[in-house]
Amino acid sequence: MNGLNNYQTLKVRWEDTICYIQMYRPQDNNTINDTLIQECSEAIDECQNKATVVVLEGLKETFCFGADFNAMAKANSENSASPEPLYDLWLKLAQSSFVSVAHVEGKANAGGIGFVAACDLVFASDKSVFSLSELLFGLMPACVLPFLIRKVGFQKAHAMTLMTKPVSVEEAHNWGLVDKYDANSSTLLRRSLLRLRRLNKNAIERYKRYMNALDTTLNDHKSKALNTNLEVFNDSENRAKIKRYIETGQFPWE
Repeated sequence: MNGLNNYQTLKVRWEDTICYIQMYRPQDNNTINDTLIQECSEAIDECQNKATVVVLEGLKETFCFGADFNAMAKANSENSASPEPLYDLWLKLAQSSFVSVAHVEGKANAGGIGFVAACDLVFASDKSVFSLSELLFGLMPACVLPFLIRKVGFQKAHAMTLMTKPVSVEEAHNWGLVDKYDANSSTLLRRSLLRLRRLNKNAIERYKRYMNALDTTLNDHKSKALNTNLEVFNDSENRAKIKRYIETGQFPWE
């Protein structure tokens, strides 16, 4: 197994059949770049045969803040990278033969919500907040929405997208995005893992295969999500606004 020091953007450790994957880009606000997507996908592939539980974590202040605008602004290409690897990564969290658990401390924004919504279970600290800021930049959470709608329903995902403001952990819990939260989320996680680690991997695999057959929406909506994502991220006006924001700090609405 790859260890803690074999990744640029992750810290990975094992406790028996539980794998902890921490997204670790502290200098970049734990944003998503191509390397993080690739490494996270590779780490999860290593979990397929061994792990019964995969715990996805971020930083204390920021779980994941969405796309790396700095990397986008520096890219020479006029066309954005394909969103398919990120969508497929979320599919792995949702559909693979282990229990995926998001442990959220701090802010989860934009694509960070995709990681949260893709996981089977979500445990959070009482300081966590959740937001979709894409529309403020002329974008939309096209790839996030199939996963989020499955968690919280159409209208709540719709309202969260339109309002763009942070949602408290209490509200996220009421909606069903967060399963449990506590001031000491690490203790909450440990207690929950004492229960989850008893599960048999074959039983998990069989159960999730059944559940995925009952709900085919994530696969059914994939092509629409990818095409819409490419449309908004390749829009020249949107790319110019993102570049200006990175260079000057001026928001698109200013």
